[in-house]
Order: sequence, then structure tokens, then C-alpha cells
Amino acid sequence: MRLARRVVDKDRESVLDEFEDLIVAIARKRDRAAFRALFDHFAPRLKTFFMRGGLDPAAAEEIVQETMVKVWRKADQFDPAKAKASTWIFSIGRNLRVDFLRKEKRPQPDFNDPMFVPDPEPDGFEVLSVAQEADLVREAFDALPPDQKAVMTLAFYEEKPHSEIASELGLPLGTVKSRIRLAFQRIRSGLGESV
Repeated sequence: MRLARRVVDKDRESVLDEFEDLIVAIARKRDRAAFRALFDHFAPRLKTFFMRGGLDPAAAEEIVQETMVKVWRKADQFDPAKAKASTWIFSIGRNLRVDFLRKEKRPQPDFNDPMFVPDPEPDGFEVLSVAQEADLVREAFDALPPDQKAVMTLAFYEEKPHSEIASELGLPLGTVKSRIRLAFQRIRSGLGESV
């Protein structure tokens, strides 16, 4: 039985070597006969592989064609030391199948969707209202005690973390957080009276 297995394995190895030789012939000489032999062997197997993966026959055939074109174009990139010929060809096909499925599942944008419609330009009243609100916030901020104003400036205008503010001002972290909280309360109450 071992002898029979060796004979079968040797035959299998020679077939595998033959596929590698065909790819090398395509790479070196652009050998059409070698490509035809590869195509005749792998095209039906690829189509079956794709159809078992859920593709309809037309889509499977399209990806087979793309796969074999890529084999022709990239034959010079085949490295028998890294992969068998069949593994290399099926990897190309699998990647093309993944790309195909991605394109199929990607929704086409509906440009009538309100998300794609630009917001209308604000009217004069809205612009004035926003400007007035900004003025009110600025006035409330300017009315803060100096210690709270300093902490708020560092936290929100300079975007520094609380721990950095504490070390910069030589304050405990809890004091920094407390001043920020008190500043927000003052600004809210100042805006509440003005609005």
C-alpha cells in the first residue's frame, strides 16, 4: 500500500509541477498554449468553487474570466517556493470574489435623500440670534471671577487636560474640577437671566 501511495503522490507531484511550469512559461514567454492548458484545467474548478460560495453562474463565470486574466498578467509574480500553482490561482479568485461581493452589497447613494440636500442658508433672524447668543456667552464668561476664568480658558480655549492645568497653576486636581463646575453654573445662571 505504501508503494501505491508513493506512486500516486509522485504522479500528483508531477501534475503540480506541470502547473508551476505552465505559469513559468506564461511569465517568461507569454506562452498561449500554456495559458490554454491552465485555463482548461482551472476555469471549471473555479466556477464550481464560486457557485458553491453562493454566486449565480453568470457572476461565477465573470469572476473566472477576471481570475484567469489576472493569472496571465501576474504570472511573473508567482513564486513556487511560497505556494502551489492551484493555491495561488484560487487565492487570486477568492480575492476577486470578495471584491465582487463588496461592490454588490455596497448601497448606491440616493441623492434625493435629505442627508444629501444641503442645509438652507440661515436667514437674517437666525444669524442675529446666534450672534446675540454668542455675545451673551462672552459676557457671562467675562463676568467670571479671575480664578474660574483662568481655569476655563486653559480647559476650553487651550484644550489642556485637567491634570496639566492643575500642575501649571499649582492647584490640586479637585480644585481645578471644582472651579470648572462653578464656572459652568455661573455661565448657565447668567444666560438664564438674559434669555
